[in-house]
Amino acid sequence: NIIFLIFGTIAFILSIKIFFKWDINLTSKKQYTLEKQSFLTATIIKYILSTKILLFIFFIFTLDKISNVLTGAMCAAGVVDATSYGIYLLLFKLINIYLFGFWLVIHKFDMKTENLKFTKLKFGLFIFIFFLFISEIILEITMFSSIDVDKLVSCCGTLYSNSQTSYLSSIFMINSSYLLISFYATLFLLIISYFIKNDYLYVIFNLIFLILSIITLITFFGTYIYELPTHHCPFCMLQNEYSYIGYILYLSLFIGTFYGFNIVITNILTQDNENSAYYYKMSIVFILLYTILISCYPLVYYIKNGVFL
Repeated sequence: NIIFLIFGTIAFILSIKIFFKWDINLTSKKQYTLEKQSFLTATIIKYILSTKILLFIFFIFTLDKISNVLTGAMCAAGVVDATSYGIYLLLFKLINIYLFGFWLVIHKFDMKTENLKFTKLKFGLFIFIFFLFISEIILEITMFSSIDVDKLVSCCGTLYSNSQTSYLSSIFMINSSYLLISFYATLFLLIISYFIKNDYLYVIFNLIFLILSIITLITFFGTYIYELPTHHCPFCMLQNEYSYIGYILYLSLFIGTFYGFNIVITNILTQDNENSAYYYKMSIVFILLYTILISCYPLVYYIKNGVFL
């Protein structure tokens, strides 16, 4: 975090200079300096993104290991719920990775233009991202410093149940059949949008699919991974007992939806059909990979046992 803060602050200061003083039509020494600084800033931002992706995976792994020292915690869920900051930190980390990724896409388009037409846009976006980035660091420090190892925390069995005390209890009130119908219907509409190449419909269904995927993973599919109808934890599947399948599922889901969201960025910034086709292809491949993997669990369970949970 200290390394990120130092390099991120340098990139932030340079981004402000570039955003307010950039003029590609000038041939002055100041503009030439800004152009060199823009390459330096872009390198810093790409470094932060590439490292953050690896550290996010390590962060989830660490939460799972920390659960061993918290009374009552069985997995990362107990650590996240040990303070009121855990769930917000997770959301900030995910949102920031998506935003850094979007920045990288804009940077890629910018470097392909002769007059660097998206330079002010991408550094203006980083100025916004930087404040979310700082918020994430503050939340992370606050969360870990607030954990009381002597305090009894809730296990995932309590957190992810229909108990009225659980903040996720409301989703367990919904009939799982309705959720499954919505999940597969959204996938069907996503595939239709893919074939007709309607960018905005594809992105809308992409977002709905992301939300429904997480909900159905907790309420339905997760129980077949654990082969236990009362086990709804989204974190236990990251453990060795389940062959770390959670990492594959989450990565395929997030990569697929990330490429899906990039279609709109491509549509707004350029009319490059080649890039758009690439994002479509990558998005649908990873989304289908996630769907096939997650659908295999209840099917295999039924084949083995002759009944559903």
